[in-house]
Amino acid sequence: MTAPLKHSADITVDVALGDRAYDIVIGRGVLQSLGARIAALRPGVRTAIVTDRTVAKHWLEPTEQSLAEAGIPTSRVVVEEGEISKTYAGLEKVSEALIAARIERNDLVIALGGGVVGDLAGFAAAILRRGVDFVQVPTSLLAQVDSSVGGKTGINSPQGKNLLGAFHQPVLVIADTSVLDTLSPRQFRAGYAEVAKYGVLGDEAFFSWLESNHADIFSGGAAREHAIATSCRAKAAIVSRDERENGERALLNLGHTFGHALEAATGFSDRLFHGEGVSVGMVLAAEFSAKLGMISEADAARVERHLASVGLPTHLQDIAGFAQEGLADADALMALMAQDKKVKRGKLTFILLQAVGRAVVANDVEPALVRDFLQQKLSG
Repeated sequence: MTAPLKHSADITVDVALGDRAYDIVIGRGVLQSLGARIAALRPGVRTAIVTDRTVAKHWLEPTEQSLAEAGIPTSRVVVEEGEISKTYAGLEKVSEALIAARIERNDLVIALGGGVVGDLAGFAAAILRRGVDFVQVPTSLLAQVDSSVGGKTGINSPQGKNLLGAFHQPVLVIADTSVLDTLSPRQFRAGYAEVAKYGVLGDEAFFSWLESNHADIFSGGAAREHAIATSCRAKAAIVSRDERENGERALLNLGHTFGHALEAATGFSDRLFHGEGVSVGMVLAAEFSAKLGMISEADAARVERHLASVGLPTHLQDIAGFAQEGLADADALMALMAQDKKVKRGKLTFILLQAVGRAVVANDVEPALVRDFLQQKLSG
């Protein structure tokens, strides 16, 4: 597998869900086509853009201009940046603003932002007037390769990540790779964790390619579009076979059972971005798999080595404020994992590895083994 030598034409990935199928359009500058694509998809539609303050500074006006050029009326709803908006209060603010903007069932909500905005706006659309369609315009790498695709929407509870939400598929995803140039290095790295995840869970050749080409992805070369498209194809294929996570879609949660608990322990704050939690969680999942004898320690080390090479946290001790109570307490982390959405009748479910590129769903993992493993990692 090799990257193209130059930037290619726009790439379209189909999410095959029958009469609810939709396209993911990937490429530099594709945001300019948003208005024309929506006009062709939904003639006569009205829209409301949900975004956050930081994204609005860079991309709200170009988005509104694209819609205006297509003759599409729009309004704007601007929320605070970060997980602080992915709450009951944030959902109320967005929902009431959409009602005030008179967004009706045949109109569209546009989620312009990263994973928080996509999840929040998508959930508000799902419950507004019992269901309004929406368009995802992801502006972070994490959102482009993961959260904007597949229809998972929701908000956090103080008791855990994404515990309230709905499956609500978008009708279109526009992934403009040029918008990623405005991300901070830390935000881009956090998103890269989800790119690496696709290689670790199901495509060793892609993971090997990432080991050789990650520098070009970070610098904005042609490898960036290739990596995003490969990630989207992988997720689209799984979603088309298991939309509501009754089976193999759970594999996409590699690193998330540990990661979500760590996010909750850090108060869903900028101490630990979601992708950073996934990075630490993937390493923990790989090392726990090795402890169970499922993979070699060399394979677990390979996963850790690559994530560390791009500057991602890979150990519990890498997390800001690690020594604070709740984060350095195995029992507290176990209690947070018990609230994970994948828990079934009180039994923990983990995504573990049989090899780099081959993940499996492990049901009914013995809690005592997990606690002992965490205690070992917490002690360094």
